[in-house]
Amino acid sequence: MPSTVTTPSQTLLAVVPPLVKSGQIAAPFAAVDLGAFDHNAEQMVGRSRGLPIRVASKSLRSTAALRRALNHDGFQGILSYSVPEAIYLAREGFDDIVVAYPSVNVPALRELASDPALREVITVMVDCTEHLDLIEAAAQGAGPVRVAIDLDCTLHLPGAVIGPRRSPVRSPEQVRELARGIVDKQCLRLVGVMAYEGQVASVADAEPGVAGSVKRWLRRTSMDQLGPRRKACIDAAREVADLEFVNGGGTGSLDVSAAEGTLTELAAGSGFYTPVIFDNFATVNHRAAAFFICQVSRIPAPGWATVNSGGWIASGPPAADRVPVAVHPGGLSYSATEGAGEVQTPLHGPAANSLAVGDLVWFRHAKAGEMTEHVDGIVAVHPDGEAEMWDTYRGNGWTLR
Repeated sequence: MPSTVTTPSQTLLAVVPPLVKSGQIAAPFAAVDLGAFDHNAEQMVGRSRGLPIRVASKSLRSTAALRRALNHDGFQGILSYSVPEAIYLAREGFDDIVVAYPSVNVPALRELASDPALREVITVMVDCTEHLDLIEAAAQGAGPVRVAIDLDCTLHLPGAVIGPRRSPVRSPEQVRELARGIVDKQCLRLVGVMAYEGQVASVADAEPGVAGSVKRWLRRTSMDQLGPRRKACIDAAREVADLEFVNGGGTGSLDVSAAEGTLTELAAGSGFYTPVIFDNFATVNHRAAAFFICQVSRIPAPGWATVNSGGWIASGPPAADRVPVAVHPGGLSYSATEGAGEVQTPLHGPAANSLAVGDLVWFRHAKAGEMTEHVDGIVAVHPDGEAEMWDTYRGNGWTLR
């Protein structure tokens, strides 16, 4: 059964409120429990079966968080989400950066291709000949630019496709053809393959009832179907070029992805913060490390307390599992007619009677890095109670496309 600790630690509850009361920080803000952060890192390494884990930067969106993650044994390199982000990170001293999504940002591709230092540490993703042509045009004779092939890992069932719709490259023949197209261009160098099974990494395996049974079946079926195909596709790429890496997996599938034997490295990022999405994974024995905190701004009626902000909704299809969860004090629920609001969020429940104007309410985000888009910095609290401020991409003024 799931064993994730979902509430803020006593250290956080002791350290953070005095910072607000003294005026050093103002709500809403984010906080990270570094004891939980480090515990989660150790848990992920323990499930990786000795494979190095590339840190998914979009799940952290803080250079301080990335540095702390990479300081842990077992973590190596960054899985970035855009070329501008990768360039920013490279100029901050990070290296071994793989951009997980194809880019059509011509100015960023030109900047990458024209700078030998950037070309040395950044790999970009491709899944079609149009991407190759776009990079070639941006390079304007410079290069070579390091590229990797994104492999489709969705589960195909009669009348349904389960998983993230990413790459059109699915068969060994398609991989071989694209790989040959890459090596035929002098401005490109094929160095890797990415094969991310999102329908396993982000689908819980410990939910009760019929829904849980269906999700467990989907996970098993997906891996059974994917294993032989992924191996054949990787072999096809290796016929054409010497690969430096084959990346796959995610926080929710580290153990099963590593067990397949086809990957040279894994990827994870959300697990450091451990948002709500991971509360029903059987093997994710983590502690909630990241929270955002809002302040009670008014008491509209007995049994109600309204906090400022709070509507930090996660991306994806609109659903109940995209909404933040109020975790401290316990027993607070949203208004059925207002929900989590952009400017204010009314909450009700027994705990609301004990809240006064100025009190704090702690939330967990449904996902990980998206929380940081709302704050300029993060209060990072050490186990001994020492607090420091971490940066966020937003606080650094990074606009990443």
